[in-house]
Amino acid sequence: MAATETQAGAGAGAGAIAPATAEPALEPFPSASEGGSASESRPAARAGPHGQASGKEAASAELRIRQGADGSFSLWSATFGEGFHSRRGALREARDTFLAPSQLERLRPGQRLTVVEVCVGTGTNLAVLLEGCAALGLALEWWGLELDPAPLELALAQPAFRGQWQPQTVAALEELSREGSWQHPMSGGRMLWGDARQTLPQLLEQRQSQVDLVWQDAFSPQHCPQLWTVEVLGSLAELLADGGRWISYCSAAAVREGLRLAHLNVVALSAPGDSRLGLPDSVFGPAAEGVEEAADLDEKVAPVVRADRVERADALDRADRGVKAHGGLEPGPLAPQRRAWSGGTLASRAALAPSGLWRELSAMEQEHLASSAGVPYRDPSGTAEAAAIHACRREAQAASLARGTRTPSSAWRRRWGL
Repeated sequence: MAATETQAGAGAGAGAIAPATAEPALEPFPSASEGGSASESRPAARAGPHGQASGKEAASAELRIRQGADGSFSLWSATFGEGFHSRRGALREARDTFLAPSQLERLRPGQRLTVVEVCVGTGTNLAVLLEGCAALGLALEWWGLELDPAPLELALAQPAFRGQWQPQTVAALEELSREGSWQHPMSGGRMLWGDARQTLPQLLEQRQSQVDLVWQDAFSPQHCPQLWTVEVLGSLAELLADGGRWISYCSAAAVREGLRLAHLNVVALSAPGDSRLGLPDSVFGPAAEGVEEAADLDEKVAPVVRADRVERADALDRADRGVKAHGGLEPGPLAPQRRAWSGGTLASRAALAPSGLWRELSAMEQEHLASSAGVPYRDPSGTAEAAAIHACRREAQAASLARGTRTPSSAWRRRWGL
């Protein structure tokens, strides 16, 4: 999941992907002379946030196998104190949070789709993408930004994980894990191993304004702010084609503000349970009416609302997978009262047509962005550690409150009864 060295059918119109002019078969990825060999730079291990070894030799201690509610394979990171997926399950999350709002059905058979995935982890999102593209006859060009090879290796070693996929999907994942790339007739991909802040410039040189989808599935900003900074989000925005979409489980105000600073239009992914929060209708407005209720309201992809209180502003932005776990998660006594008010975030260059998959930011969310919680993460050097990024953000929050340019997040919580 971590990709930093210091811590590990809408049809045509807005958001449509331009027709591909090339043949479905993908061109080879850059040679070693052009961009280096992916497999040569593949790390054997990475350093965790406190310098401990992780990767193959420490995977058993650092990464623990978990199973989601849907029965799918997942992992828990002891280093980051987060699960790789929500308690709903990896498959459900990949399909609902990433694949569905991508709307692959917009494309015609044979069209090429270019995707960048930030933090590949177990490869579940990629596997869902591969099978979605295969079902629609789409040609896939995929780029992955990842630091640690251990999660994918562990996943592929498990029959339960392998059994979730078609044989050709497993073959692509195996090649990716072993060689750092794969090349099949209708799909090809390459992993850029290392700190994503250092590998992004290489990708920008080759694919600026050409990427249809960016899927960002890094650990939460609380634990890995390095990948949610204004600088990283700005680079990812530069990758997007005119109809491209950035998609993530994350609904943090600081991240949404960073996307807006990158001149992207930001909307909220619809979340099961929007209509069962027990909050005033004005929180969501007309755009949220008619949201289908679901039995499972525990979303790692959403800010968390507690019936009696919210511990602090950042708790609203914390994903379910960020709660320390026993068996993947340790909900605590208030868990049954949690309700999601957003299913994640989608950002795009062009405004998107209305859809049941997303909605405009509510008045509550707009005010959240204007509060101190909306101060974005910054890392101008591209090398700062998590603690330094958090410290700089706290200073910026204090300064904005002193100037009166932002309101306290505590006042925002009181106003909305949170």
